[in-house]
Amino acid sequence: MLITVTALVSMAQLFVVSTGSNLAARNNTFSTVLAEQKLEQIRSLTWGFDPQGIPLSDFTTDTSVTPEAPGGTGLQPSPGSALQENTVGYVDHVTARGDIVGNGTQAPATAVYTRRWSIEPLPTNPNNTLIIQVLVTPNRVRGQAEQGNVGRLVDEARVITVKTRKAQ
Repeated sequence: MLITVTALVSMAQLFVVSTGSNLAARNNTFSTVLAEQKLEQIRSLTWGFDPQGIPLSDFTTDTSVTPEAPGGTGLQPSPGSALQENTVGYVDHVTARGDIVGNGTQAPATAVYTRRWSIEPLPTNPNNTLIIQVLVTPNRVRGQAEQGNVGRLVDEARVITVKTRKAQ
């Protein structure tokens, strides 16, 4: 009887641990999907040359709303603190289904995740190459990460890419 009870208690603990691990994996995967979606949306903005070799740049599309609209920041360089704080034009708030429900400095009550992104010109080629970063965080206090350390915490996703102008 003692062996059976010990085995059942051990199995119950294992079940609790595995359930927590599965939930964390699901949240990490969804955060990554949200980050990749925003990254692809930003990468789709115009950044190239016309047939005469004149640079074309989208500096006006608002990617923080659905559907995209004019009147936004497009591929304009972001403030240096765009990944540390909610910066209008470089943030949106999404539900557990991934629907955008806000784009201001405060997350609405229905928001589960906050996506922040930054766009920086590459120092060695600032006119033609951009570094784009997207950070997705669950809506909670990030502690020291909000004080300048924009490293990824355990349940967050951070993706980085480079976008270079190319001929049409």
